[in-house]
Parts: sequence; C-alpha cells; structure tokens
Amino acid sequence: MGRVLVMALALKTLAVPGGHARRSRPAAPVGAQAECGVEMSPRQFRREAFSAIAGAMDHRNATLPIDKKVLRRTALARRDALDPQWRIEASLAMAETARRAVAVEPGMVVSGFWPIRSEVDVRPMMFSLMEAGARLCLPAIVDRTTIVFRELLRGAPLVDMGFGTAGPGEEAAVLDPQVMLVPLAAFDPRGHRIGYGAGFYDRAIARFAERGLSPRLVGIAFDCQEVEEVPDEAHDVVIPEILTESGLRRFAPAG
Repeated sequence: MGRVLVMALALKTLAVPGGHARRSRPAAPVGAQAECGVEMSPRQFRREAFSAIAGAMDHRNATLPIDKKVLRRTALARRDALDPQWRIEASLAMAETARRAVAVEPGMVVSGFWPIRSEVDVRPMMFSLMEAGARLCLPAIVDRTTIVFRELLRGAPLVDMGFGTAGPGEEAAVLDPQVMLVPLAAFDPRGHRIGYGAGFYDRAIARFAERGLSPRLVGIAFDCQEVEEVPDEAHDVVIPEILTESGLRRFAPAG
C-alpha cells in the first residue's frame, strides 16, 4: 500500500499546483466501509447524484425506459452511501490492480477522467499507468453532445468543464486513446453499462468506430454498482472489461 500512497501524493504534480483543479475536494483518510445497501433520502440523492449532469441530459433521456432510470438512481445511491474513507482505500487498491492487469507500452495513449463526487478516484490509477510509459488524456466537453480527449501533461492547468469535473484547456493536444477508463453509473454481469444519461461516451466511442479505431474499454466502478440486468438499447456500448475493488472482470462477447 506504500507504493500507491506515494502515487497518490505524486498526482499533485500532474495538474495545477496543489494537485487539484478548481472546485476539487481533498481526499479522505483511509478507513472502513459502510454498508453498501444503505439508501439516501430522495432529496439528498437528487442533490448529490444528479447535479453532476444537470443541464447535460439530451432529449433521449426523457424517453429512457423507467427501468433504466431506476437502476441508475439506485446504483448511484448505493455508491454514494459507501464510506468516503473506504472509497479512497479501494481506489488505491484498484490502482495497484490496474498496474498489473492493464498493460501499457511506452507512448500508449490512455484516457482517464477527473473524478466527481463518489466515483472511484482514478488519479492514482492514471499515475501508475503514466509511470509505465502511458500518455494520459482527459475528456473535455466541447458542446452538449461531444467530448474530445485532451492530453494531460504534468504541471499543466486544468479548467472547469462543468458538472463538477475538470480537464485540459483548448491549448492541449487532442489525442485518440488506445485504452479508455470509462466512468459509469451501473453495470450488469454481461458488461452492459448505464452512464449518467448524457450519452457522451456512447457517441465518442461510436465516432472512433466510424474512423476504424477500437480502443480497449475498461469500465471503472465499485461492486455495489452492479445490477441484475441493464435494459438493452441500440446505441449502448458494451464494456468488455470492468475494474472494481474485487479485480478486473472480463465479459464474453454478445452472441
């Protein structure tokens, strides 16, 4: 665990001085896990689970099957109910797993994401992969439907992307990731994913496919975000691998 703690401290030099983009929060100390199934009040959940995507929902979200909305809400409530101290410990352990299981070659481009609220903190994971030679990039929201992936360089400032997240500014190079660490709200035993509802990643991955690119997709979540079954939709992207605190899970291709 000493190695990952060093990695976490080293993240302070990845971006803005002090190790945080504007509006980011300090990490909590290591501790124990709360009961995963604890529910939040509806009012607290609306504030804590949906403010990150407020204003970003596109028109298709209004027509989502009620099952998918409920699955997203309940999975995020379980994640929010995890003890913050335990989440930090689990995130550090997952960084160690990624170092062994997500092999990268020098110069390989890996996209991460700046964590918001109760997400897995992937910054130690990104630093671990950078130590192995990866070039890092983060998603940047350019309009209501589009994200691009801008290079993350040591010491470069991050700008507010809205929804509680941050990313490199317009001066950063736009890269095509070969490995994508994909955030999610919920997943099922087939590797089907529920995102936050705006569809940014589904469209980005579809655009890569149109250009003949097929990055390795690794979903990032806690075990308590797993649901029995995600309703299938035509635009959904299946995630072949999902990394949780239990390890890297691989899913058989559909069909």
